[in-house]
Amino acid sequence: MSRPSWVEVDLRAVAHNVRQLVRHVGGAALCAVVKADGYGHGAPQVAKAAVANGAAWVAVATVEEGVQLRDEGIDTPVLLLSEPPPGDHKDVIVHQITPTVYSLATIKQLASTALRLGTGYLAVHLKVDTGMHRVGAPLRMLPELVHRVVETGLLRVGGLWSHFSVADTDPDYTTAQIRTYLRAVSHVPSVVTGGGPPPLRHLANTPGALFHPESHLDMVRTGLGIYGLYPRPCAEEIIDLRPVMKIVSHVSHVLRHPAGARPSYGRMRPLADASAVATIPIGYADGVPRLISEGGEVLIGGQRFPLAGRVTMDQLLVEVGDHPVAVGDEAVLVGRQGEQILSIDDWARLSDTINYEVVSRIGPRLPRRYIS
Repeated sequence: MSRPSWVEVDLRAVAHNVRQLVRHVGGAALCAVVKADGYGHGAPQVAKAAVANGAAWVAVATVEEGVQLRDEGIDTPVLLLSEPPPGDHKDVIVHQITPTVYSLATIKQLASTALRLGTGYLAVHLKVDTGMHRVGAPLRMLPELVHRVVETGLLRVGGLWSHFSVADTDPDYTTAQIRTYLRAVSHVPSVVTGGGPPPLRHLANTPGALFHPESHLDMVRTGLGIYGLYPRPCAEEIIDLRPVMKIVSHVSHVLRHPAGARPSYGRMRPLADASAVATIPIGYADGVPRLISEGGEVLIGGQRFPLAGRVTMDQLLVEVGDHPVAVGDEAVLVGRQGEQILSIDDWARLSDTINYEVVSRIGPRLPRRYIS
């Protein structure tokens, strides 16, 4: 069985975007961020496309996400973006996932697990807080963290990193973060590597990579950009990215209503004129924001039509007037149909949120179809 609604993921666009980003960051390595199931696009598929086109690392938010990539045959270095819970330390080591560390307790626990498993050196990436104030060690703790890692004889410092908070909106604060980070890591000697290569320095996310080239350092972590999304519209002048996600459904029912009828829950808006109303079998349980009920549109037959009333859990309604819309017609909620385009950014604007949130909330009820 299959639903008449799905998400198309264009892996050709992922390949293009990764190549563009690799070119843009010059000699820095590219880490493709595929957390949250690849921002809703499908982590294994996106990771494979990214690696095939130049990504040297991939990054995840949870150990489970990292194990999934290993199970899919991805042997590229995997960075875990936060500390693993103690119960997951064995999986981190067995599956060769590189953990982020910012506490003395985690260093001790990881070393203990590595000793028990009899493994060689485990590389860890130390994270410091330069102004995001979410996770990361205070700057004053970095020397002690480095010392404790070296002291274990089982761990080595494979990377030193931090994270921007406003790289897309506040250049002064971002510049201050860069300076703070560079001062902090300049005091970490190469001897801390335990005989391995020098620690990777990485700071830039997608907006950092685009707006602050001085932050590229040894590696950049790009999430948003590989999915063809921009942190700000002006970034389109910096790099050419292609949208990866398209959301497709089909008309399941058409019924004509008189002027003044108020379709859907809440009877929020009357029809100005007599009109056919088409039902599309997709709703907020699939990730369509309820907030697009006012101003949202759907493409049918290459034309834009407004939503008629509120988006519901499993369906939404479209006011199609006297146009010859029929059951089975393709309906595009995001993407191109003919000469018309609806974007993820349209949904973000109507929902007063960011494009990151919109794509990551597209639910698993919608099957992903991959174009490669």
